[in-house]
Amino acid sequence: MDIRQLRYFVTVSNEGQITRAAKKLNMAQPPLSQQLKLIEEELGTSLFIRNSRSVELTEAGILLYQRAVSILNQIDDTVMEVKETGDGLRGQLSIGTAKTVAAAYLPEKIQAFHSQYPLVTFRIEDGHPHEVVKFLEDRLVELAFVRFVSDLSLDYASKTLHVEPYVLFIPSKWEWDTSRTSIRMKDLEDIPLVMFVRENKYGKYTAFHDACIKLGVKTNIVCESHDAGIIFSFVAAGMGAAVLPRSTLAIHTSDNIKIVEIEDCPLQNKISLIWDKNRPLSKGAQRFIEYFD
Repeated sequence: MDIRQLRYFVTVSNEGQITRAAKKLNMAQPPLSQQLKLIEEELGTSLFIRNSRSVELTEAGILLYQRAVSILNQIDDTVMEVKETGDGLRGQLSIGTAKTVAAAYLPEKIQAFHSQYPLVTFRIEDGHPHEVVKFLEDRLVELAFVRFVSDLSLDYASKTLHVEPYVLFIPSKWEWDTSRTSIRMKDLEDIPLVMFVRENKYGKYTAFHDACIKLGVKTNIVCESHDAGIIFSFVAAGMGAAVLPRSTLAIHTSDNIKIVEIEDCPLQNKISLIWDKNRPLSKGAQRFIEYFD
């Protein structure tokens, strides 16, 4: 069994269908099926349960898949390190980021880095913070920029970029006393809110909503969304106000939105650069991290 066959096996396992895997590998289906048969003959056991339209891993197949993924990852990391040692700083740097973090922190840094290292290109994968962490877990990216409530613990190497307060974003068109530059959490009960929510397998959740419950604040939620850009468009239109970290406004023009401080908001938002401490980083990733010292 060689590395090429392991890649075939892993691709079929990931796709769950030989036809789809063959298309992804840019090869015909019969040769791929033959390679799988050769692996099974060499190992003396069946690796797949073959159905009419799909394949499923047997117990032996699951074991081989786990080992094969680990072996292929080590090979890819080794090839990357060897190439960089011989050729210098080059290649593609993959980065995962939340949209609001990307707007506030990445453009100038990437431009400066690319100017110094023109042979390094970038691929950006965006999503919500927990999606971005999953990108890192699945090795789709080397580095990730995330925005979380500051007391959240992540099992990654990290560098804190910024810690900021939550503030109230209000529509400029509202009749608001301009001398009232701050409010207290209890005052939010009188203000219609557009709430930022995320969802995971346990349902909807938001750190701000949890804080309101702990403080006994009864919020008046007129709309919910998981996208900050949509929330700001509703705020700008006058539908309601929103409570979010201050820098999230970077993704929206501020002409139609004003900021009001919240004096007793217990939340602090931490923007961090994280990476897998158990995975060798490319030289490009190492140098890019240094740009945030």
